[in-house]
Formats: sequence, structure tokens, C-alpha cells
Amino acid sequence: MNIDNLKNAVILLIVMAFFVSCKKEIVQSDPLSYNGLFPDESAKEVELIISDSGKISFTLYAPLMNKYLGDNEYMDFPEGIIVTSYSNGVKQSVLTADYAISEERIQNMQASKNVVITDLIKKESIKTERITWDKKRQRIFSDVEVIQIRADGTVNRGDGFEADEKFSKYSIKNPRGEMLVSDL
Repeated sequence: MNIDNLKNAVILLIVMAFFVSCKKEIVQSDPLSYNGLFPDESAKEVELIISDSGKISFTLYAPLMNKYLGDNEYMDFPEGIIVTSYSNGVKQSVLTADYAISEERIQNMQASKNVVITDLIKKESIKTERITWDKKRQRIFSDVEVIQIRADGTVNRGDGFEADEKFSKYSIKNPRGEMLVSDL
């Protein structure tokens, strides 16, 4: 072996040793953390059944539920919810929303983004961007614009609404739109 081949072989071995000994350091963040917060519990495809004396009162379905423990314990539903209310075993109403949060300490749930509440008996709907369900008072209300679509197709608007938690009785705040004489 001549000296030039030996030099090339030594250089090649040094270069190979350099590449083999160098490794790229990978920095990983906490995979569960989101802006410094992460849930204590998470569940997918959740269905909760709330009953009273053996009769179903409500069902709640959510594709994802996160629970946060601590001083201000709460659950959120970042992929939306579907809440169905029942009266004597019959579906009364359905609430859908793209996001919801439930605070156990103050016993209320807020739903937001594309909120629709449908009275299945009267075949009427309310659409809004935010509602609050006060579980203590058993009331649902909103203080933002609402659109009411009645069974006959008439559309009314208002500055909010208040209803019982089963949405069987409700009133629109400052209603305006198409009114039938029989409604007055």
C-alpha cells in the first residue's frame, strides 16, 4: 500500500468516526401540555346518562372530554357536545354545540360556537353562539343574539332567551321578525 492510499484511508476513517460520533440532539416538549395546561383525565366517545328515579332525564355525548382537577375543577368538551333531554321517556329537546365547558363548583355549563337547541315536540329551534345552563336554577339562557325558527318556517330574532332546562318553555328577549296574530 502506498503512502497516498494510506493517507486517504486514515482521512476516511477520521471522517466516518466524526459522523458516527455526532448525533443530533432532539429536544422534546411535554406532549400532554397545551399552553401550560393539561387535563388530569381525558376520555373519547363519552356518553353520560343522567337519570332521576330510574328515568332518563338527559344524555350527553361528546367525542372528547377533558377533566381538570384543582381549586377550580372543570370539564371541557373541545370537539363539541350533543345533549338530549327526556320527559317521561320521550325525547323532548336536543342541544348541539361545537364547544362546551362545565364548572362543577358553580354548577353551570356553557356551550358556545354554533349552538342549536331544537324542541322536538314543537319542532322549533333556537340558534345562537353562546348559552349557559344554570343547573341550580334549572334554567338555560343566553344574552347574545338568537334566531328562532318556528315549525311554520317563520324566523324571529332576539337579544337572548331564557328557558327551562328541558327547553319546553322559553321566551325570547326583545323579539323582532315575523309575528303571527295568534302569538300576541
